[in-house]
Parts: sequence; C-alpha cells; structure tokens
Amino acid sequence: MRDVAQRATYTVEEAARLLGIGRNQAYEAAKRGKIPAIRAGKRVLVPKAPFHRLLGVAEPPGAQRTPPAGSADPANGAQIEDE
Repeated sequence: MRDVAQRATYTVEEAARLLGIGRNQAYEAAKRGKIPAIRAGKRVLVPKAPFHRLLGVAEPPGAQRTPPAGSADPANGAQIEDE
C-alpha cells in the first residue's frame, strides 16, 4: 500500500487518530456527514482536501512546505530568488 503521505485519502482509522477520537466514533461521524467520506466498495475513505478544509488547515499534518519565494532556505541559509 502507498505511504499515507502519497495517497489522496485517509482511512477512517487514520482520520480518527488525527482527530483524537475512537474508530467507532469516526465511522459514526462519517455516516452522519460530520467527516467527509466516500465509499469505495465496502471501504469508507476520507478525502484529505475536504478533511483538512473542515479542520481549517491548508495541508496535512507533517507535510513539507515549500518556502515562499524570497524567503531564506533553511537547508543552506541561502535566499530563494523570485523568478
């Protein structure tokens, strides 16, 4: 299975861990529409983008951010030039 960072969805269990709630509570929230979810056969998956919007975060926890143009590059201290 692909690494969670490379997938466009979370499992309900992964979403539950991120929310700090139990598995059953997460399935119930998905069933009620409180957590965005799609069914893929018997599986229930949580699309990352709508899930993060619901939480008010722009990107998944732990994702690497690209520094904005003109900011310092923490890897070598160099300035990143605007193109």
